[in-house]
Amino acid sequence: MGIRRLTLAGWGAALGAGATALMSAGMAFAQDKEGMPTDKAIHLQQGFAELKHDAIWFHNIVLMPVITVITLLVLVLLIWIIVRYNKRTNPVPAKFSHNTAIEIAWTLIPVLILVVIAFFSFSLLRKYNDMPTPDVVVKATGYQWYWTYDYPELGVEGVESRLLPEARELDTAHKANVPYLLGVDNELIVPVGKVVQVQVTGYDVIHAFALPAFGLKTDAVPGRLNSTWFKAEKTGIFYGQCSELCGVDHAFMPIAIRVVTPEQFDAYIVKAGGKTKAMLAAEAAAAKIEAEKAAADAAAASSATAASAATDAPAGEAAVSAAAPAVQ
Repeated sequence: MGIRRLTLAGWGAALGAGATALMSAGMAFAQDKEGMPTDKAIHLQQGFAELKHDAIWFHNIVLMPVITVITLLVLVLLIWIIVRYNKRTNPVPAKFSHNTAIEIAWTLIPVLILVVIAFFSFSLLRKYNDMPTPDVVVKATGYQWYWTYDYPELGVEGVESRLLPEARELDTAHKANVPYLLGVDNELIVPVGKVVQVQVTGYDVIHAFALPAFGLKTDAVPGRLNSTWFKAEKTGIFYGQCSELCGVDHAFMPIAIRVVTPEQFDAYIVKAGGKTKAMLAAEAAAAKIEAEKAAADAAAASSATAASAATDAPAGEAAVSAAAPAVQ
């Protein structure tokens, strides 16, 4: 007949490709800014960590085709019902009340779709949950309306990060060349290529620690310590914001993570009054050697005391034996 009939899988592949092409066109239309939102972009923010790449793949390859197929299917069904079953073309309404086959189909098909989505979703959640051994541990505490960062293992505490005054207004932000509503006075400093664990909590109300470029979004709940992680792929500064409505200045509570080289990170920790992992390891090794030396000295002293006691014992026994007859 010259008309090629597409299967459901074929439609899904075609629509998925169309959705991906549309997002690619959006990317081409708006040149991406690294680590911050891009004006007029319609796609997800570019990723610079493994978890973000997986989240983008899940969105573009799994969710978008499924959503597109379902939306178009519902649209086609609505149009068909409006055209085919209006009063003019169908003056005598049907008398049946249900259709068992259709009811089974519209129950089982959504279940199967959700099972497929869940399969990929659980895989992504497992990656978020199964954190590798962290190289750096950071504690982020949300306040109304700023963040404080601690490095508990390295001895650095109370690094407060607040919105720059000039970043509160669009005009002043442009004049000062700082990102609008994102510029801060103190960024969170982390090393590139290292696993960073972020322990997240809140001081007063619920906040949320969110940074799109790394795929981070974790609630900061008072009295609770949540945890997430990332491994930055390149140096630079990456921005996020509190993503939980937390009060009147919720919109003025940005997050800025500056990724530096390991050497620069160590220098920052020392300047902030902390100790690097190398310094802590050297101190631990020195303490171990000192403890081993003290244990060896104590053992040697104990052995000398025992030997001296053993040497003095025969002489004492002889003196006692000699004195025994005199006593009799």
